[in-house]
Amino acid sequence: MRDDAGRFLFDYLDEKRAAIFASDPFQTLDQAGVGLLIDWAITRGRSTRPKLKVGICGEHGGDSQSVKFCHREGMNYVSASPFRVPISRLAAAQAVIEEKTERFPGRKRPRKYRYPLLVGRSERI
Repeated sequence: MRDDAGRFLFDYLDEKRAAIFASDPFQTLDQAGVGLLIDWAITRGRSTRPKLKVGICGEHGGDSQSVKFCHREGMNYVSASPFRVPISRLAAAQAVIEEKTERFPGRKRPRKYRYPLLVGRSERI
């Protein structure tokens, strides 16, 4: 996250002022904008290299909506700070359950199993 975001971000989030963002863009992925670019990059990357490993690291890896988005896009992993890992793991598990209930509403188990996101913590270098 930007160090100076606290000085200007409030104006962009406040409904009485600009209300440009619904949530903090430094913590939650903008799925309509940035998500479109992520989808494009994964699709193009895997068209030339099918086993390309794709993931995300940082504050977005600790946001439940962003983690669910990463699962839907077919990313291999998310990485977050240690205190956000439990949130990420819960969101990844929820994404798998939601995917199964959407795809197979009457069955308990799908025929093909897709591995869920690998969630880990970021290491400082």
